[in-house]
Formats: sequence, structure tokens, C-alpha cells
Amino acid sequence: MAKKSKEPHGPGTPATTALDVAGVAYTARSYAHDPSAVSYGLEAAEALGADPARVFKTLMVEVASSSGSLLCVAVVPVIGSLDLKAAAAAFGAKKAAMADPAAAERRTGYVRGGISPLGQRQSSPTAIDDSALEHETVLVSGGRRGFDIELAPADLVRLTGAVVARLRTAG
Repeated sequence: MAKKSKEPHGPGTPATTALDVAGVAYTARSYAHDPSAVSYGLEAAEALGADPARVFKTLMVEVASSSGSLLCVAVVPVIGSLDLKAAAAAFGAKKAAMADPAAAERRTGYVRGGISPLGQRQSSPTAIDDSALEHETVLVSGGRRGFDIELAPADLVRLTGAVVARLRTAG
């Protein structure tokens, strides 16, 4: 996997900048985003010819903490759903709910469908589904629709400071 500092079809993103600064090897992968796509993640997997089990979506959840509510990042495979009880447990909370999309966009600096777990405007506690570690590389949003980043899951865990836990629903 080659390190790329610029994505060939447009400028870099905060996510690629974070990877470049950290010296992490990654591959920038672009595709033509279809605005009518129902699932951004499945669209990416199909357009990039990637196994959907290796393509991960970045979801923002709101968990109840002792000091109020807290926005957190959950990274799960696009072929499944997030188990909110498992997400709450990963963050040491009793309950979790999907975050308001506008709040997620404000916190991360990215638009829905392009939220990357890397290079967010304000970092948030992060949990990554344990299935990521089963793959040599995984793909996550690169910070805009139609742009993914392929990298080693260990690098993703390290750069986000994530906990690794089973976050996907059974099935």
C-alpha cells in the first residue's frame, strides 16, 4: 500500500492530512458518488469493487455520561447495523442513541455520508468493531462522499485512540 499525500481527483481532506502528518501508509480511493444512493457504505463497496466486510461506516452516537450527554464515534462494517447497547457498553454508558445528523456534522466538520473517523474538527471517543482486525486493510470514509481511505486497521485504531469491541448486531 503506497502512501499518498494528495488524492488524484481533488484536494486532500483533514483525514488525509492527519494520515500524512502521522506518516501512515494509506491508499486514497475515489468513485463517482450517486446522490440517489440509499447506503453510502454499500455504494462505496460496490463502486470500489471491495468486499463489503472490509468497508466501514462512521456513525455518531450520543451516550449518557455522568456529566451529561457525549458524542462518540462508532465504526462498523457497512454490511451490518450498529448495536446501540454494545456501543453504550464500549463507551462505559448505559444507553446510546444515534446522534442528530446536524450535531454530527458540526462536531466532525464533515457532511453526512462523508464523515471520516480521522481528522475530525473535534475528536470524540471512538470505538471500532472488532471485525476490522480480521482484515489486512479496511476502507473508511476519507472525508467526503465518493472518497474512501484504505489503511491497516491497527493504524486506524492507533490514530483514533479507539477501543475495539463488538459493535455490530448479531447476524
